[in-house]
Amino acid sequence: MKYLVDNFSDIAGFARTHLYLALVPLLIGLVIAIPLGALVRRVPWLRRITVTTASLAYTIPSLALFVIIPPLVGIAAIDPLNVVIALSIYSLALLVIAVPTALDSVPAAVLDSSDAIGFTRLRRVITVEFPLAIPVFVANLRVVAVTNISMVTVGALIGVGGLGKLFTQGYQRNYPDEIVAGIIVVLVLALVVDRVLFLLGRWATPWLRNGRRPSRTLLSPKGAGA
Repeated sequence: MKYLVDNFSDIAGFARTHLYLALVPLLIGLVIAIPLGALVRRVPWLRRITVTTASLAYTIPSLALFVIIPPLVGIAAIDPLNVVIALSIYSLALLVIAVPTALDSVPAAVLDSSDAIGFTRLRRVITVEFPLAIPVFVANLRVVAVTNISMVTVGALIGVGGLGKLFTQGYQRNYPDEIVAGIIVVLVLALVVDRVLFLLGRWATPWLRNGRRPSRTLLSPKGAGA
């Protein structure tokens, strides 16, 4: 803990870089995975191909990606963009599987009710399926976010900034206090991000906070006319 206190400003800078390298890929994965996951969900053969491809992509070792990506996109191996691209691939691979799974969690009775009210398919997806799928999707999103925060540390092996520097420097100098400080800060970042996403999920689902049933809230005559 003494090392953490004595070097707080340097560690805070590493933490900011670490969050950037973890959260930007998460946002990129979200932007691509949400429409793609909703699209492949209704086409069984396309969904199977997508799940298989995403699963294979996630099994590629991160160090291998860090080596392959730079020559493919024309950047230096130590460019932070290298880590951003690699983690975007991993984020997309997990989220494109999570989106259809979350949408599948919406009760069939609710979907039938929305069709009976006269919702178009697009309106049903936006105003019924996606809102009701939020709890399941956020649970998966929290896993991806925490995973990214953990995986950013590997970037230190190729010289990219972040809290992983504390691990490599501590190992090279045989200084356990530096390694312990890195572990503590990574855990704190993961816990904070996980909690923020949980609270955002609660904020986005007020009917769960108020103990109301989603079907009555979203599919009432008043809601249908909104």
